[in-house]
Parts: sequence; C-alpha cells; structure tokens
Amino acid sequence: MNGDRQRTVGREERSAAPHTGGVSMAGKADIEALYRAVREAAALVDTDCSQASMQPVLTAFQDLIVSPVVFNTVAGGGLSLDFTTPTDAGDPYERALAHGLAQDSGHPIRHLFTQLHEHLPVHSFGVDHKVGAGFNKTYAFFPMGRPQDVARLTALAAMPPALAEQAATLTAHGLDGKISALAIDYTRRTWNVYFNGLGGEHVERGALLRAFGLPEPSEQLLDFAEMSSALYPTFGWDSTKIERVSFSLRTTDPAALPAHVEPRLEKLARNAPYTYPGQRVLVYAGVLAPGREYYKLAAYHQMDLATHDRVRPRS
Repeated sequence: MNGDRQRTVGREERSAAPHTGGVSMAGKADIEALYRAVREAAALVDTDCSQASMQPVLTAFQDLIVSPVVFNTVAGGGLSLDFTTPTDAGDPYERALAHGLAQDSGHPIRHLFTQLHEHLPVHSFGVDHKVGAGFNKTYAFFPMGRPQDVARLTALAAMPPALAEQAATLTAHGLDGKISALAIDYTRRTWNVYFNGLGGEHVERGALLRAFGLPEPSEQLLDFAEMSSALYPTFGWDSTKIERVSFSLRTTDPAALPAHVEPRLEKLARNAPYTYPGQRVLVYAGVLAPGREYYKLAAYHQMDLATHDRVRPRS
C-alpha cells in the first residue's frame, strides 16, 4: 500500500483559511476506499467492522474528511478511526449532533471549541470514531510553530477548571507555551491537553508525574517517557484531578518500544494500510494511571506533505 497516491481518501490540495491559518473545506472523500482500509486495520486487532456501523459517520463527514487520517488502538482494546476536519466547517461535534451521531451533553465544555476558533489560531479540528461503538471524541489542533500558552486557554469561559488549577505545576516543569492541541471525549466525559516539543528534563526521575499526583511508574514506562516528544494529561470535565497521563513518541520502527510488550500493537504497526510514500508513520504512547500502565498506538493511514513534515519522526 505504501506510496499509492491513487487510493488517497480526501483531496490532497488544501488552502489556508485566512482568519485562522487553518485547513479549509475539502472535496468529498472516497468513503468506500476508507471503509475498506478501516476494515483491514480492524481485522489486525480482532475488531469487527461492519459497513452498516461505519456508514453513518463516513456519510455525515464525507465532505469534511481531510489529511491526516489515523488508526488508533489501545492494548487490549479495539480500533478507532481518527480524521481531520477543516476549521471553516466549525466544531465537528455540531455536525455529529446534526446527524444523530451524538447526544447533546448539556455541559459548558461543548462550547469550548467554538470559543477556541473565535479567539485562537486553530489549524484544524478532528474526530475520533470508535469502530463498532460510535462517535467518541473531538480534537482542536493549533498551527505547528504556534503552540499556545496556558493563560490564553484559561481565559476562555468554557475551559474546564483543571487547567488553571494545574497552571503552576505546568509552568514549573517548563510546559507553558507548549500546548499543541486539545481533545474532548464525549463518551467518557474527559478531556485532554497536549504538550509538544518536550525534552528528557520534563520527566527526569518521575518528578513531573509525582507533581501530577500519580504513582511511581515502572522503569520501563519511565524510560519510554524520557524518550517521548509529547505528553497529554486526562481530566474529568468537572474535576481538577489528573486521571492519567500519556507520553508519546513518533517513529517509523514497528518494533520500537513498547511494541514488543504488546504484540497486537506491533501487528497493526507492521501491517496497517497507508497511502503515502516512504515508511509508515507511527506514534506510540505509554499511559500511567493509578494502579495501571498500558500502551497505545496511532498508525497514520493518510497524510499530505505538510502533515508529513508536521508528524515525521525526529532523527
């Protein structure tokens, strides 16, 4: 599959939206080709994927799906399809509501991405769809090279209280000014803030994890964290407590840690279908939660040149 440009899902030509510097409207995606790719990836992690279960979300977002498109899996779990949507289409949660893919949460957090789009330079939005389950999560991405400060985000009325509560800890560990994205999980009623461009000093000896109030990680997870380039804590919508933290690392090596620990992750890493030239781009994540450690994998299925530059592994 590598390098087969004819099987790309959405249009590769994108222009910048002048008011945000973000991704603009796409042509219609080839949802039949995308469904076949999702089904192939799902089989690699022993997940059922019927066309009937995928058709509603693919049809609802057909005119919005742009690069990148990503397959996500958690050790011991199923598969999610993640895809990007343009900023000029607005918060994808609103599209999901309009097409009956989600129910209105009635929570103030539902207005957060609209406020982000109005006040900050959002590059693109994204959707996470759990195969066999349904609409799950939305993302908001800031432009590469323009990470955001904690203070600009805490000023938004719909921002949950956790970010302001954790601001001093984040600043003390050099994370202020490194926010690259946010995510809202409408199924679990949690949200994430993503910090990019990290060095080993942010996680040395688990100091950051202790400051987050999390237990000591295993040596294996700590070693992985010290190699990571990004981290993202998870909060409840109405809680200031960090439920878990994930450390992520980009690579093109399917045998990279922690794949050998989770054989199903390595199987997807070696075989997930993709449409761009060169090696398959992967992102592994190690997760620490009270009483549990586990790993996740994101395998990029589709990306354009600009995306490839944004997510390519560090040399």
